[in-house]
Amino acid sequence: MKPAGQMTLTLTSELEQFVLEQVKRGAFASSSEYIRGLVRERYTRERDREARLKSLDEALARGLADAEAGRTLPLEDAFRKLRAELDIAGTNTGE
Repeated sequence: MKPAGQMTLTLTSELEQFVLEQVKRGAFASSSEYIRGLVRERYTRERDREARLKSLDEALARGLADAEAGRTLPLEDAFRKLRAELDIAGTNTGE
């Protein structure tokens, strides 16, 4: 029985050669280390993407709840308030 966390991968000869070349270049001690690094990068990217999507969903839900509760501003008032908070002058707004 394989220890937990151990996997066997099958690569095409072209991909195998690529991995071996990456190891040979010295950035990784072994092909396993190289593959772990790739998986770790992808895992981190996906985890961060999911967190950003969750945050966006939460912001949208708050915005919809505000709109349903009548907590809204006319667009020009919202932009005026935002420009004031950011201390920037309005451009092309007809002011």
